[in-house]
Amino acid sequence: MTKRREFIKSLAALSGLSLTGCGWKLGNVRSQTTTKGQRDQLYLFTWTQYTDDKELLKAFTSQTGIKLFADLYDSNEVMLAKMLAGGGGAYSVIYPTDYVVQKMLDKDLLAEIKRDRLVGIDNLFTQFQNPPYDPNNRYSIPFTWGTTGFIYNTEALTTPPDSWEYLWKNSDKLNRKMTLLSDTREVFGAVLKMLGYSYNSKNESEIKQAYEKLQELKPSLSGFDTDAWRNKILSGDLLLAMCYSGDAIKIMKENPKFKYVIPKNGTSLWTDTLVIHKYAPNPDGAYAWINYLLQPEVSAKLTTHQSLATPNQASFDLLPKRYQNNTSLFPSEEILNKCERLSPLGDIEEVYDRYWTQLTSG
Repeated sequence: MTKRREFIKSLAALSGLSLTGCGWKLGNVRSQTTTKGQRDQLYLFTWTQYTDDKELLKAFTSQTGIKLFADLYDSNEVMLAKMLAGGGGAYSVIYPTDYVVQKMLDKDLLAEIKRDRLVGIDNLFTQFQNPPYDPNNRYSIPFTWGTTGFIYNTEALTTPPDSWEYLWKNSDKLNRKMTLLSDTREVFGAVLKMLGYSYNSKNESEIKQAYEKLQELKPSLSGFDTDAWRNKILSGDLLLAMCYSGDAIKIMKENPKFKYVIPKNGTSLWTDTLVIHKYAPNPDGAYAWINYLLQPEVSAKLTTHQSLATPNQASFDLLPKRYQNNTSLFPSEEILNKCERLSPLGDIEEVYDRYWTQLTSG
């Protein structure tokens, strides 16, 4: 399984929050479906790497009387596969990344958002109020956003890895000391960008070129992973990891010798969202949770406590200057102009999947 964002397991006892590891331990969840419609219980399907705060969880339950329960996934692909296999009806709120919202819409999995039930939606930055992946946020609400880049050990690598080419040029020094994300579109997208193509290329020849470049690099990689790199880079087993900005900032807080850099060739720009399942067992609870996260004070705390970039202008205005000026959290317009959002690619995604399987096998 692959990809981004962890309700801390130590919080399981708080507010009734129940965690099931990586989202596939479904026996417990399915056995409770007869009670999930209860107004005082809300079941979420969310990223493994997203963390929340004890105080915020307590405050939500205190405000609403609703207890939170969550299953976890670490890949959009894992989440979507479960939805399509019929396992999504257990959850009221799900956290897909922007380009997956359209896929879920195409499969008729989402309820249309009733804007008259939202409080604070107008606080979003202008660019998040009418996003290309979901015009006017009819089916999704932006939760957090970020970029993809490198975290690296500045004591070991005195020259910043400021481009994707850096990995190939320094493969000897980085031999078995670097990782790439376990994510098909992100990894292929990065190499396509390096080759001068789009992250969203539909040209099979271009995709093949990216695959061949990755095959060159593979012997020097420690592996493809989205989560395990954290402990490895802190212990010194890795010098560099391809990662998501929010994850990098957490590591930088632990040890300032690590830095995050966005490749100068450009990278991906992503937004993780909140959606309501078409057959949500507790839609009232879903709106309560979304409205809670839209509160400026709550969203600001998620930024300061959990290093999640807020799409909420009112929340941003509450942040201390050191967060507002943190270019790892909030990159400059110059950098953002070089970034691309991932978009659904239709049948050509089968080509990506085939090359990914070849790349990661053996």
